[in-house]
Amino acid sequence: MPERKVLKIENLNKIYVKNQTEKVEAIKNLNLEVNEGEIFGLLGPNGAGKSTFINILAGLVIKTSGSVNVWGFDLDINPRQVRASIGIVPQELNLDPFFSPKKLLELQAGMYGVKKKDRITDTILSMVSLDKQAESYSRGLSGGMKRRLMIAKALVHKPPIIILDEPTAGVDVELRKNLWDNIKLLNKNGVTIILTTHYLNEAEEMCDRIAIINKGQLVALDSTENLIKKIKYKIVKLKLNKKIDIKDNSLDSLKVLSNNNQLITLSYEKEKLTIGEIIQYLNKYEVKIIDMITDDGNLEDVFVSLINR
Repeated sequence: MPERKVLKIENLNKIYVKNQTEKVEAIKNLNLEVNEGEIFGLLGPNGAGKSTFINILAGLVIKTSGSVNVWGFDLDINPRQVRASIGIVPQELNLDPFFSPKKLLELQAGMYGVKKKDRITDTILSMVSLDKQAESYSRGLSGGMKRRLMIAKALVHKPPIIILDEPTAGVDVELRKNLWDNIKLLNKNGVTIILTTHYLNEAEEMCDRIAIINKGQLVALDSTENLIKKIKYKIVKLKLNKKIDIKDNSLDSLKVLSNNNQLITLSYEKEKLTIGEIIQYLNKYEVKIIDMITDDGNLEDVFVSLINR
């Protein structure tokens, strides 16, 4: 059975006009699809067009051209249904300090036209671990609780898609883990997650597929695993029983990154050389390898190489 596309973007463009004459292309001919039930990463440097893209989906920015289809609804024909299909969690904490979490969710549900009999306020509060703080003032909540309350607000109308815009920006490691546990639970319950983040290790751990955009254009779209496979170079760090002198290109593609006493760091192209060939080459120096660490690279290496390209 083919995967259902919950979001389909075709030839999307957004052009801003500055000073009545200067045109700025925030999004250029963007094409991408998001599958139902996946955690989809949207990455890019500042100014890449991520916020413009999210604001188009939210109805806050009008696209210049192209088509946007969300949960089977066309943005041009059914804008209200598109907005109803998405819950957006912005970067900024936007909460009334004198309202309780329960009251805030009830108000949010009312704004979306959710009838009282159809509201799931208590279920949502339990899902984001705020059931014990349901009647407390929002101003008294910790930073982590406020973040979870922002996620809860986005869930009141039961949208099938949640967009998280830098959800863990500026939060500590423990809080970040807690937030991700909540997000994984939402995904397990069938919610499709679209995530923007500056923490590439997060995207690598959390996302099934990743789109990388730069200057409004799509530069990569693939599974996280396949993107990492695109890294050409591998690094090996060796601790030897004595110092040896190795030159660059002693073997095909071999580079000496550092050589300090008995510690040596080498890089090589995975398609041209193997770690076995390097060890065999070292044998001629009559050295003993005390310790060895290899690094296959990560999403950050992919990101940097694609953006620089």
